[in-house]
Amino acid sequence: MSAAIGTARGGHLAMLLFSALVAGSFSLGGQVAAEIAPTALNAVRFAIAAVIMGAVVWARGGAVRPALVAPWRYLILGGLFAIYFVLMFEGLKTAPPVSAAAVFTLTPLMSALFGWLLLRQVMSGRIAAALAIGAVGAAWVIFRADLSALLAFEVGRGEAIYFVGCIAHAIYTPMVRKLNRGEPVLVFSFLTLVACAACIAVWGVGDIAATDWAGLRPMVWVAIGYVAIFASAATVFLIQFASMRLPSSKVMAYTYLTPTWVILWEIALGQPVPGGLVLVGIGLTVLALAMLLKE
Repeated sequence: MSAAIGTARGGHLAMLLFSALVAGSFSLGGQVAAEIAPTALNAVRFAIAAVIMGAVVWARGGAVRPALVAPWRYLILGGLFAIYFVLMFEGLKTAPPVSAAAVFTLTPLMSALFGWLLLRQVMSGRIAAALAIGAVGAAWVIFRADLSALLAFEVGRGEAIYFVGCIAHAIYTPMVRKLNRGEPVLVFSFLTLVACAACIAVWGVGDIAATDWAGLRPMVWVAIGYVAIFASAATVFLIQFASMRLPSSKVMAYTYLTPTWVILWEIALGQPVPGGLVLVGIGLTVLALAMLLKE
């Protein structure tokens, strides 16, 4: 029992770090989304991430060949990841960040649904309550404790595009556990990244060729570097690590923390500090996570 609890805690810590790193991609990616095609940006980020992860696997003496049994598994996982990230940046072209973040908070509930459909993972009443509390807290943070902003929310084309991407993200989490056949997480993550980079390269070959790579301003390259290293290579490993140790609903529940991390990122980047009422939402997300951590 103690070993199982320790394993679960490792999964929770992995997702805590995951939520912080993902938040950085929202803050930095939002500053350059209009300067480079989503497929071009994501093709480069995942190619770089695959090289980094491959170097780590090689340095640790990981055996890749035995994991190549049924390679279609990596195409499924890489394809789901590709759909999410490309549609995320595509949606942000027209969707206001507040609306996009509101759509993102639907991911944990969808992940719990797909966890039941694919793995028959059943939510307890406590987990369902935690997800609901987390959703309310995240919405409170997203709309900066402004009820009028919440009431004025409208779903547009960009939000609809991003919602499709969030569905792919929600399916990805239970699929990791369903498709893994005992491969080490590092090797499994590396092959998923390779498949993701290949899917996006095929999908966006025209955008990649049309991009003026030499003419991109330094900030774009900073964003590409961050999302490649921290929001791709690191997060793919973290979410697969956690997905092998936690139910899908608990894994994706950490997305509720993303708006809070985004606020911290914005403050670090010089944006104004939000009002004190926003702390109510942060408190609710922390309460939700505390309920999920309870065994």
